[in-house]
Amino acid sequence: MARLAFLGTPEMAVPPLRALAAAGHDIALCVTRPDRKRGRGAALSPSPVKAAALELGIPVSHKMDDLTKVEVELAVVVAYGRIIPVSLLEQIPMVNLHFSLLPRWRGAAPVERALLAGDTETGVCLMKVEEGLDTGPVYSRATVRIGDLDLSELRAELVRVGTDLLVSSLAHGPAGLPEPVTQEGEATIADKISKEELELHWSEPALHLQRVVRLGLAWTTFRSHRLRVLKATADPDSQPTPSSTPGLLRGTEVDTGAGVLHLVEVQPESRSPVSAEAWVRGIRPREGERLGTE
Repeated sequence: MARLAFLGTPEMAVPPLRALAAAGHDIALCVTRPDRKRGRGAALSPSPVKAAALELGIPVSHKMDDLTKVEVELAVVVAYGRIIPVSLLEQIPMVNLHFSLLPRWRGAAPVERALLAGDTETGVCLMKVEEGLDTGPVYSRATVRIGDLDLSELRAELVRVGTDLLVSSLAHGPAGLPEPVTQEGEATIADKISKEELELHWSEPALHLQRVVRLGLAWTTFRSHRLRVLKATADPDSQPTPSSTPGLLRGTEVDTGAGVLHLVEVQPESRSPVSAEAWVRGIRPREGERLGTE
């Protein structure tokens, strides 16, 4: 077993932290983002990683420089969300559990970008942290098929697979890691998903719109009010009718630039989620009404 430090922030970094502790590693310090205000109250809330670390009795810091004050063999980084200075990397060896098949989707939103791009598979890589954005050589990797998984389901599967990969790779400590392999292939950058990308533009193909919906925050407008689309299925081979136009609402079906998107569950502005069928019955759409502003 090894003496480790852990750097992470969101909920998806919690299972790897817990698994390393359960495997018997001595986690000397956990570094995470500072507490933040949540909701309408003024109370500060810890990051999910901080809450888990405190529960496990692991010391927590919000400053990366504190890593130099503890003697560790290795620092493990999982969705930390901050660039690590080269000066620190020169003092402490670090590995990063990254949720993509590098060099594809380097950056902040690899899971979202893989899903939105229509990739058939993605995965996890345990890589050496070096100067540069996710450019280090890879110790080990595992592949995950995307299929019809939505973002939350895909994240959960990647975390499960990645946690197993991390624990098995460190079973014999840092000295047991294999020789890392230089990344090969075309690199792509996974920028954060913007609010604009979550708007459903009905001139896009139905398959693309379904992938946007699977990200979990897709929206459009209807009668000047925002409408979230929570679940939908695509029929890319549906042939247009003479009256078809992108955004045309026909029952629970919406015409797109290529094929039809079938609405399954929606959430009208300031209301609770509801089945698309119930929503349509309630609004009684007029002939020719459209979703969106295109």
